[in-house]
Amino acid sequence: MTAGISAGDTAWVLVSTALVLLMLPGLALFYGGLVRARATLNTFMMSFTAVAVIAVQWVLFGYSLAFSKGGFVGGLQWTGLDAISSGAGPYSATIPHFAFVVFQSLFAGLTVALISGAIVERIRFPAFIAFTVLWSTFVYDPLAHWVWGTDGWLRQLGALDFAGGTVVHIAAGTAALVAAMVLGRRRDVGRTPLLPHNVPFTLVGAGLLWVGWFGFNGGSALAADGIAATAVITTHTAAAAALVAWLLLDWWRSGQATAVGGATGAVVGLVAITPAAGYVSPLSAIAIGVLAACASFAAIQFRSRTKVDDALDVFACHGVAGVVGALLTGVFASKAVNAAGVDGLIFGNVRPFLVQSLAVLCTIAYVAPVTLVIMKAISVFSEIRVRVADELSGVDLSEHGEHAYHGSETLDGGGHGVRLGDGVLLEPVAKQPDVSAAA
Repeated sequence: MTAGISAGDTAWVLVSTALVLLMLPGLALFYGGLVRARATLNTFMMSFTAVAVIAVQWVLFGYSLAFSKGGFVGGLQWTGLDAISSGAGPYSATIPHFAFVVFQSLFAGLTVALISGAIVERIRFPAFIAFTVLWSTFVYDPLAHWVWGTDGWLRQLGALDFAGGTVVHIAAGTAALVAAMVLGRRRDVGRTPLLPHNVPFTLVGAGLLWVGWFGFNGGSALAADGIAATAVITTHTAAAAALVAWLLLDWWRSGQATAVGGATGAVVGLVAITPAAGYVSPLSAIAIGVLAACASFAAIQFRSRTKVDDALDVFACHGVAGVVGALLTGVFASKAVNAAGVDGLIFGNVRPFLVQSLAVLCTIAYVAPVTLVIMKAISVFSEIRVRVADELSGVDLSEHGEHAYHGSETLDGGGHGVRLGDGVLLEPVAKQPDVSAAA
């Protein structure tokens, strides 16, 4: 072991990296269960491909742009990672630099994967791959540099983002809203119920995300210490509080506690606690989870009354909950919890809240127009949306030449009957009340 490198810290970050990778099948299952059967494979493929493409981009130049020293964005001194040794790097003296690199690569890949939930069932797969590379290069990498880079201007200003409230969730939510508006609505929105085709998939996916988030947030301490333990307990507590709050909101609105609502609530709580995880107490985590659940629930109800087809309500759940979490970090942060943090608004210090507000506004103000330019640029050089016939028959077949389910015609979420392999025709399902279906 290289001098100064801690075996315990290194082991924790490597295990956390594996836990974050577990979020990939978790997100795929979560999103895949919420879409119709004819788009299941495409939804899975967007998550898997985003992580894979960004892993390559990260080694080539993405990590250098995000984390090496520079100005608006990092420089090119770490392109190809050849200049990085097996020893410690500038972000932790107790873990190998490469451990930090691979840990952060999954953050970058999963952020793009989150965006896919807003544009499922209608974007061409090659266009999504182009979007993945361009968006990560021109949006994620500069933003990560601002917030986490050693010379990032938001970091130097004092912005707190323990594991990605601004960099991951607000950025993904904002981009998702813009991309959904550029692509337009799915052809059968408002004409037929668009029901989740496999709710157990969604519940299993939410569970895997919950487990993976312990690595996402806990690993961001970059050490096996008390801050990591704090991040794990606040993560768990906020998710649980948000799930309970969402079920209560479901009961209040419809008299029923929906499974999709419970899963969505848990994810919203995980999103909201992400920027605050290592800076707040477990009691504060309960407040963050509950407030985020209320805000995201209201955002979903509002979005359903508009013509915006954010298919899985990515903006409501990641964008809105990310904003709530980032702002409340400036309210509940405590130096008693983390000496490297600050005392927030509840301790009489208004500056952290103002800095957090600035970080939120700057994130949205940068991400929205650049995402719009990227979407428009792709549309100039390539068809960005599938043809009408392909959209109605299913993007699994048009984009991948495969079906998720063979030997039977399965429910497509449009209220049609199900013809099983043995020839039994089941009755169409009744239209369900509008519940949240997001991640």
